[in-house]
Amino acid sequence: MDSLFFKQVRPRDSDNFSYVIGDERSGLAAVVDPSFNPRLVLDVLAESGLKLAYIINTHGHPDHSASNERLKGATGAKIVAHESSDVRKDVPVKDGQIIRLNGVKIKVIYTPGHSPDGISLLVEDKLLLTGDTLFVGECGRTDIPGGDPNKLYDSLFNKLMKLDDGVEVYPGHDYGAKPHSTIGYEKKNNYTLKSRTEEEFVKFMTTP
Repeated sequence: MDSLFFKQVRPRDSDNFSYVIGDERSGLAAVVDPSFNPRLVLDVLAESGLKLAYIINTHGHPDHSASNERLKGATGAKIVAHESSDVRKDVPVKDGQIIRLNGVKIKVIYTPGHSPDGISLLVEDKLLLTGDTLFVGECGRTDIPGGDPNKLYDSLFNKLMKLDDGVEVYPGHDYGAKPHSTIGYEKKNNYTLKSRTEEEFVKFMTTP
């Protein structure tokens, strides 16, 4: 889409990515996972002339949601999270719901497994923000409170891997060999996405 603004943000001293999505025609923007990066996000908004309408969390872990309230206070934006999330939110969302920045469409895909409230965000059917569900060359942990390898299997193989190979993947952390990839690249190169039954995947994820 011609009016789509998109920027990946990461400070030098952190591996957490934040994302600014905007509609340049209307000037409306959303930040995904502000993390500990509020100053960088505000700088991007100022430089691009965008007004923050939404603060969206892919899940409620503090390393993704820590700056929610600070950004809300600075901009008046509404906090968005999955309906099951413990995050203090203004807009609860569920699987398949569309968040609109005027002409820019962001589709919510419910992807639990790393956390019960995990969502991925498909922007204009071409950019996929995966939070901690899928990384470049890796997938999210399930050996933490709320983690569930069965649900992660469903999220990865029955949802994300069903998307077109050309969809670009933008993860929640800079853990891989490069900061972003594609669904096709992950299918070919991500060892966690090797063809497995659900039972085999659960064993793979739970074996030290």
